[in-house]
Amino acid sequence: MNTTIITYALYLAISLTLTVWVARTLHRNGRPFLVASFHGDERLADAVNHLLVVGFYLLNFGYISFNLKVGLKPADPAAIFEVLGTKIGGVLLVLGAMHFANLVIFNRLHRKPAPPPLPAATTR
Repeated sequence: MNTTIITYALYLAISLTLTVWVARTLHRNGRPFLVASFHGDERLADAVNHLLVVGFYLLNFGYISFNLKVGLKPADPAAIFEVLGTKIGGVLLVLGAMHFANLVIFNRLHRKPAPPPLPAATTR
């Protein structure tokens, strides 16, 4: 097996594992924050949490796929580590940036006052 194939396999295994781990961690630990952001509406918070995870996977898996091609062919094990360091570092930066963007968005939502309740429907 040549070094390019080894690099591809390691990059995909590490990147996909990191993405799944971060997504699960954010989904599990972000729920209470979202419930508070949506003023106790658990159904809405869970729906938004699920949609955020789907979007998170789509963006990160897309970035990982887009970034798969190795520019220079690694000639030895040291070059494999150099390529992996650069590529995994890029994935980690994207994961971190997305996490902080979500925090900023939901922090702004959390600071908004709760909307007034809807008037009760009258029946005739």
